[in-house]
Amino acid sequence: MADIVAETKRLVLRSVAEGDEADHDRLLNSATIMRHIGGVMEPHEIEARHAKAMAMYAREGFSFLFAVEKASGEMVGYCGIKRVENPLAPNTGDHEIGWKIREDRWRRGYAEEAMRAVIEWAFTRVGAPYLVALTSPANTGCWKLMEKLGMVRRRDLDFHDPAYPAQDNPTIQYSLSKEQWENSQ
Repeated sequence: MADIVAETKRLVLRSVAEGDEADHDRLLNSATIMRHIGGVMEPHEIEARHAKAMAMYAREGFSFLFAVEKASGEMVGYCGIKRVENPLAPNTGDHEIGWKIREDRWRRGYAEEAMRAVIEWAFTRVGAPYLVALTSPANTGCWKLMEKLGMVRRRDLDFHDPAYPAQDNPTIQYSLSKEQWENSQ
């Protein structure tokens, strides 16, 4: 059974539950959505990601969540908090936020709306002292949203990941401290 973690004007953010894999694959696993984040996943990779998210939520009280559109009841995004786990990153273990939104719901403000709720959750209930977000220089929409959310570019946290193509290197990071967030409220 999924837990409702947050609600916004248009979205319900809920934990990952058994049986979400098919919707995730059908709605959020396209070549366009996944082009800067490792490419389209195989079904077993989605299952593993869901198992990991459920285990993290049970263990740490946070993970990635599904964004469900209130008006339709449909899954429109995947967003939340995890730990930086890339061993090449200089800040492994930090609280990392991220998102992806269905292509047919792009340019409606859902990513910003969901991430503002995730950031509030991270700072008020999870107790994160600061957050980071990772992307590639080529993923302009992503890093522009990071900036809109008040995040600051952290060149000192950049790293090269040979698992990604040249256009998606280096991996770049943005950060937001709890104090920065509080001062912007």
